Amino acid sequence: MKKAVFLDRDGVVNRAFVLNGVPRPPRSVDEVEILFGVKESILLLKKHNFEIVIVTNQPDVARGSVTRESIIQINELLKLNLGINHFYTCFHDDPHKCDCRKPKPGLILKAAQDLDIDLSRSSMVGDRWRDITAGQSAGCKCYFIDYEYLEKSPTLPYTQVNSLNEAVKMILEN
Repeated sequence: MKKAVFLDRDGVVNRAFVLNGVPRPPRSVDEVEILFGVKESILLLKKHNFEIVIVTNQPDVARGSVTRESIIQINELLKLNLGINHFYTCFHDDPHKCDCRKPKPGLILKAAQDLDIDLSRSSMVGDRWRDITAGQSAGCKCYFIDYEYLEKSPTLPYTQVNSLNEAVKMILEN
């Protein structure tokens, strides 16, 4: 079985736009800004035989403020620029009570099944409590990039880091 690093998309791979203390995703490819050090971090993980899997909530599709096509275009842009081949996206909002919306681990579990991933040897890197809770529920080691959003914090255990680059260094040391 393979080992993987699951990454939240907005705030981990590309810049999230913070409005009133709450992060929001880019609405189109024109707004996408890949964060510093991300490309190098992903190349390093690949060199060490990790699968890279994006697991992302995109509730703005259900809310009607962005199209599914825009989200797919952004994912394609990241695929082309970063060489990430695996994207698992939840287009639902909380009222849908789906199994794929983080903090539930559905996206991670689906990816693990599809890609033959050993979750006990895998990690989740996220910038919101939902990411960390999903990773914990799936049995992954979790790394939390704390941007001090105005929302609840994740519960332990997790390792707090300043960036994906810092998380990757720690993942490779273990």
